[in-house]
Amino acid sequence: MKFITEYRDPDLAKAYLDEIKKTVTRPWSVMEVCGGQTHSLVKHGIIRLLPEEIRMIHGPGCPVCVTPLNLIDKAVHLTLERDVILCSFGDMLRVPGSEKSLLEAKAAGGDVRIVYSPLDALEIAVQNPDREVVFFAVGFETTAPANALSVVHAKMRGIKNYSILCSHVLVPPAIEAIMEDDESRVDGFLAAGHVCTIMGTLEYYPLVERFQVPIVVTGFEPIDLLQGILMVVKQLEEGRAEVENQYSRIVKEEGNPAAQDVIFEVFEITDRLWRGMEIIPNSGYRVKEKYSAYDASRKFDISISEAEENRECIAGEIMKGIKKPMECPNFGSKCTPENPLGAPMVSSEGACAAYYHYANLGSAVE
Repeated sequence: MKFITEYRDPDLAKAYLDEIKKTVTRPWSVMEVCGGQTHSLVKHGIIRLLPEEIRMIHGPGCPVCVTPLNLIDKAVHLTLERDVILCSFGDMLRVPGSEKSLLEAKAAGGDVRIVYSPLDALEIAVQNPDREVVFFAVGFETTAPANALSVVHAKMRGIKNYSILCSHVLVPPAIEAIMEDDESRVDGFLAAGHVCTIMGTLEYYPLVERFQVPIVVTGFEPIDLLQGILMVVKQLEEGRAEVENQYSRIVKEEGNPAAQDVIFEVFEITDRLWRGMEIIPNSGYRVKEKYSAYDASRKFDISISEAEENRECIAGEIMKGIKKPMECPNFGSKCTPENPLGAPMVSSEGACAAYYHYANLGSAVE
């Protein structure tokens, strides 16, 4: 297939749904790790069209959602107290910190700017040599190469007023943490295609071997997801646990070596706190010592302790797949995109936002 419309073909979607219904014989819980997958499943009505035996569980694959409160508080502190130009992608601006979001910090006089690339932030640093510029580097492995490249370019060009506030998290350790959680009940996973485009599929083989769960890498269009669900269900019904690659048109087993090289030039693996969850060992990146001059946390010696989460928000349970968004008593009432209690309601990849915006829309085969 060559064109996007082919991945949204109603007849092909119906054929995959029919095949899934013929294949499944018992209940199975399948987690789609990425928030982009969640939005596609909900937006296109796939959740409602699947047989009742298949329960889709929404995972922690929304990097905005899992960014800890103290990092948002650090970003707010930088722009309000240190007169820093704080650059960020737009989906971070309305995520609540312990006291303010970045949007509220901007309203209070902070110089907060939306950019579309970390290299845009680097150019802002060039244009403002008398100001410090910090890029809020949030994301999974997918965005790490571009963020690392901005640091490499800054050093090569001798730009000293640029740094990044790093909040990178990694998918395989999150899957491991979910499987080790006594409350989680996951039989198989749909792994995120864009992450595997960078990192490949080799990291998933040890997880499949250890936990005996199928992991199928998928894209984000309806046909991608339906084919991936069918592949997982076939494995489960046949008693198999393997790594399979539905997204083979993009993802290679070895991933993108050039992208990996730039990641590990700048970053090293570290333990990372996930918002609403806990510290997951070896689940994030931090800036290496050799690039410490471009690490905002070191450069500004920021020390802000982790604040307590809003007790009315059940984001942690949602991101671990224990509860669905509409099981939250505040969903759509006290918690809306205009007044979010937690990040999953405001992020463009958040499960709560997906259900709020799309749960009542039509289906992929209508």
